[in-house]
Amino acid sequence: MLIAAGMAVASVARARARLPVRHTVVMAATAYAPLTLTVRRGDSVEWINKDPFPHTVTCAGVFDSQSIAEGARWTYRADRRGRFAYTCTFHPNMNGTLVVT
Repeated sequence: MLIAAGMAVASVARARARLPVRHTVVMAATAYAPLTLTVRRGDSVEWINKDPFPHTVTCAGVFDSQSIAEGARWTYRADRRGRFAYTCTFHPNMNGTLVVT
């Protein structure tokens, strides 16, 4: 009986460990913060624009937010592993990296 209870607790703990997590990247002062973010496959990343002008989150062939207005948000679900460098198409000096494990 005790072994079965222990196995059930371990099973619940494993299931919780796999739940997706939401991460946040802030766009402010024409920069992404953090510059590099590491997430697990299945997690989501939300970019929030705190600048008074639009930005994008663009990784050619992988994801493209299009224009994100001041105060707006955009969310991406990280469904493929890899290292993805992204940029703002309006501000090419604004770069970040998403690492999906």
